[in-house]
Amino acid sequence: MIQYFSADYVIPVTSDPIKNGIVAIEDGKIIGVYKDLDAPIKTDVKKFSGVLIPGFINTHCHLELSHLLNIVPEKTGLVGFINKIMESRGNTDETHVIKAMEDADSYMFENGIQAVGDHANTSISADVKSKSKMTYHTFVEVIGIKEEVALSKIDEAKDIEFFFNPNHSSITPHAPYSCSKALFKAFKKSVSEDNIISIHNQESEEENKLFRYRTGDFIDFYSNIGIDIEEFKAQARNSIQSYLNYLPASNPTILIHNTFTSIKDLDFIARMGRNVILCLCPKANLYIENALPKVQLFNNHKFDIALGTDSLASNNTLSILDELKTMHNANRDLNFLETIKWATINGAKALGLDKELGSLEVGKTPGLVLLGNMTNLKITDEVTVQRIV
Repeated sequence: MIQYFSADYVIPVTSDPIKNGIVAIEDGKIIGVYKDLDAPIKTDVKKFSGVLIPGFINTHCHLELSHLLNIVPEKTGLVGFINKIMESRGNTDETHVIKAMEDADSYMFENGIQAVGDHANTSISADVKSKSKMTYHTFVEVIGIKEEVALSKIDEAKDIEFFFNPNHSSITPHAPYSCSKALFKAFKKSVSEDNIISIHNQESEEENKLFRYRTGDFIDFYSNIGIDIEEFKAQARNSIQSYLNYLPASNPTILIHNTFTSIKDLDFIARMGRNVILCLCPKANLYIENALPKVQLFNNHKFDIALGTDSLASNNTLSILDELKTMHNANRDLNFLETIKWATINGAKALGLDKELGSLEVGKTPGLVLLGNMTNLKITDEVTVQRIV
């Protein structure tokens, strides 16, 4: 059965907004997007006040940390945050962890999210994801600071990946501060060209201090967990300029956070000519470091930007609309018709899902979401979200 939906505006994302547009959907698939006068029918159209958009894409999340809501204090800095996660994540029984993930999954769907790029360290989220109404791409993290464990850590990650959808999973280095040079080199040799990489990048200035000067909070962190980094040498440059060459050149790569990425770093990334998308998680950045990435720098370099929520350990909601509000409140000159791409099609591209999701185009199954209380296509704190399809 074909259903017709109309609103004050329809935003296909990959084409111009349509005033009083109509979207035709059959069994979840878009079969037409029309101007009012061009629609094949004039009756039986469900009309809404607001703006119709495709479902959001949450490009970065950690579903398996959902039980840590309100556990980690705010504004501890990244190293303090990591310490608290390491202390807390194993203190909850499995039943509670699974229930928290189920609740988080339902919340994301009801708040208009259609797909999630999710980082995992275990297989515990596999069953929740297999039953979800959303599409997940699972990034199994590889972590290993000791050079001698590089190959075994990659093998462990591949064993965990086995539990997830093989068409929507890959292994990825966690972060430059948690992976040795040997691990990066072993990873590069171990993955195929279609393995999507999603790596935490420059979430804290402490990461840059570590690579540039071999100073900062990470030195004490390694000492406290019994890791010897005597062989680590200061690079006299920021982390992204130190490790990017160790990643396979042709693989799609999502750089997450980028809170302390500089214009020189962006120039370096651009010169590398790689398939890179920058994922921003503004609410988590404020929660952990009380800082936001320099969005206008990214715009000036014309990098594709996507949005993520990070986890409930570093956020009080898993809402892409809330991430949009945070970015617009901090950057008043942002244009919604640009940032809606960050929240939809760019995330779909990052996860390799843009043929099915991210825009209102015939043949796609992107979901349909209504943004209410929206005036002049502006994102304000009053805007609401409602899932339609």
